[in-house]
Amino acid sequence: MANMRDEILHIIEKNSRIEVKELAVLIGAEEVDVANELIALQEEGIICGYHTMIDWSKTSIDKVMALIEVKVTPQRGIGFDSIAERIYKYPEVTSVYLMSGGFDLMVIIEGKSLQEVAGFVTNKLSTLDTVLSTATHFILKKYKDHGTILTKKYEDTREKITP
Repeated sequence: MANMRDEILHIIEKNSRIEVKELAVLIGAEEVDVANELIALQEEGIICGYHTMIDWSKTSIDKVMALIEVKVTPQRGIGFDSIAERIYKYPEVTSVYLMSGGFDLMVIIEGKSLQEVAGFVTNKLSTLDTVLSTATHFILKKYKDHGTILTKKYEDTREKITP
């Protein structure tokens, strides 16, 4: 079953909207087996959700994203889990990662403006008792996100004229 699981996961990671029937054909399995495996993967917490990738810069909706490096003091016995949970419960926070290197957590947040994001960092994140320091990096443009290229190269479609 692990091989079918691996195949299912690789395919739906790139296309979560694929129909079970098409998925079954692609991996050479019965449709009912694929449907049951998808249910099992969800129940086991391996599949955690399905998301739509949107290039917000092409819409009229104002959205600013920032990566925030956070240094924290880990708590005895629970390490980083407690502070990570406090941070990811904020609605502005879209992702939290425990990192190796010069900082402990990478927090990705969204807001309507630079000021809103900066206010979150100053008034909420920096005031948490175990947070030692933060460094904010605003995302100016996305070129590739979750394996998807968001910018298309200009292709010259003009006909070539040779003398």
